[in-house]
Amino acid sequence: MKRVFLLIATNLAVLLVASIVMSILGVNTSTMGGLLVFAAIFGFGGSFISLAISKWMAKKTMGCEVIVQPRDGMERWLVDTVARQAQQAGIAMPEVAIYQSPELNAFATGPSKNNSLVAVSSGLLYGMTPDEIEAVLAHEVSHVANGDMVTLTLIQGVVNTFVIFAARVVAGFIDNFISSNDEEGEGLGTFAYMGVVFVLDMLFGILASMIVAYYSRIREYRADEGGARLAGKEKMIAALERLRQGPEMEAMPASMSAFGINGKRSMTELLMSHPPLEKRIDALRNS
Repeated sequence: MKRVFLLIATNLAVLLVASIVMSILGVNTSTMGGLLVFAAIFGFGGSFISLAISKWMAKKTMGCEVIVQPRDGMERWLVDTVARQAQQAGIAMPEVAIYQSPELNAFATGPSKNNSLVAVSSGLLYGMTPDEIEAVLAHEVSHVANGDMVTLTLIQGVVNTFVIFAARVVAGFIDNFISSNDEEGEGLGTFAYMGVVFVLDMLFGILASMIVAYYSRIREYRADEGGARLAGKEKMIAALERLRQGPEMEAMPASMSAFGINGKRSMTELLMSHPPLEKRIDALRNS
């Protein structure tokens, strides 16, 4: 649920800034066309800004230490393994990094296939076998090769636009309905209208988060298949089994959780960015 509320809070912050900026620029949002332009600019704008700075944010948020010059055999093996897999996948060599965390996790991010970062936790590095780590790296390289960061950004932009547009259209209908049945024709009034928009942003934001989570789960199945091709099916299954047997992961920051190989569990699968590990293992075994 934390991811849902963070999404809503982000949308509300974007809307506040958007409203101020659009007012200064004098853009008319009273018509459907003006409102749609307003929604698209700020719906996609925030998503693409997040994508552009994704590597920088990941390094700062997670405390990633990029391997520039390997200091030992393990770091050399990590870099060489990612280099080999990247060549197989047909992408440019990602930056390789380690971040300090006891959880078994890894993630990939970056604005494009040829400008990416693959990072592993210290817990995964020393808590899994080389074959399992190889499979995890292959999963993350597959995310990059599949263009998943860009795809998810586009989807997030679409649903953000939907939230912004739909909330204001529905609020406008409510305002018009009340105005037509009010002898003074005043409608909701400014503060009541803002309150209605706030509630609708929350409701549509929850729906939007379910849509994004659905596509994120599909993306995970594809990355598992890609990992199996790069590292071997049995290694990929063994890595997922190891993750399934481990303790529930700690809360990775929401901005990075969707990109980790091991997603945080939720009360309902509708809000999970990752399918349950049992389903991912079964999908690989049956492929």
